[in-house]
Amino acid sequence: MGEIVKLTAADGHHLNAYKAGPANAAHGLVVIQEIFGCNIHIRNMVDRFAAAGYLAIAPALFDRAGPGIELGYTADDVVVGRDARMKLTDAMVRHDVEAAAAALGHKVLGIVGYCFGGTVAWNMACRSKLFAAASGWYGGGIAATRTETPHCPVQLHFGELDHSIPLSDVELIRAAQPGIEVHVYKGAQHGFGCDERASYDAASYALAQSRTLEFFAKNLARD
Repeated sequence: MGEIVKLTAADGHHLNAYKAGPANAAHGLVVIQEIFGCNIHIRNMVDRFAAAGYLAIAPALFDRAGPGIELGYTADDVVVGRDARMKLTDAMVRHDVEAAAAALGHKVLGIVGYCFGGTVAWNMACRSKLFAAASGWYGGGIAATRTETPHCPVQLHFGELDHSIPLSDVELIRAAQPGIEVHVYKGAQHGFGCDERASYDAASYALAQSRTLEFFAKNLARD
């Protein structure tokens, strides 16, 4: 459905991105990967947002660590993904996200991310003014920067049984950011929105996805 496109970041780095959707869409979405690269799950999410009418793009952030890093969900894949993640600085990630945003043209933009990408979505909401709305799914680094100020509406999604993001962290986020949407999905684990994982929860995914689409429909249309 989509295509691989080439991007050039502000620091001269060249990276791939997966892009799909109508070129004449009123709104665009930047989709941010987990620690498993711009793999089939992330490309599927881009396709799903494209089917909902958005021009969507997922930058291959791990091209900084090595070309073509696309992982599965085994324990070994987690090790490789974490190693690749550690090679990225916040500045590198920001450059690549901004390059992806630029590739969508002058549209009203949202950003959505998963796992590592959920934290990136939060960071970009707070540290950039490119986006009119941000949705973060199970971003493990959000609690550590919860006192930062977002420049756009934010919606966050967490699993009740996520062992990497305790509910105590979710409550810290809620206390620090009473003005943002925070949803917790009963019985859901980390990665509940990824149908490539054993932790996939179809009901929780469907609810979180519907909330995400409603959130973007509301907040991107008003800009």
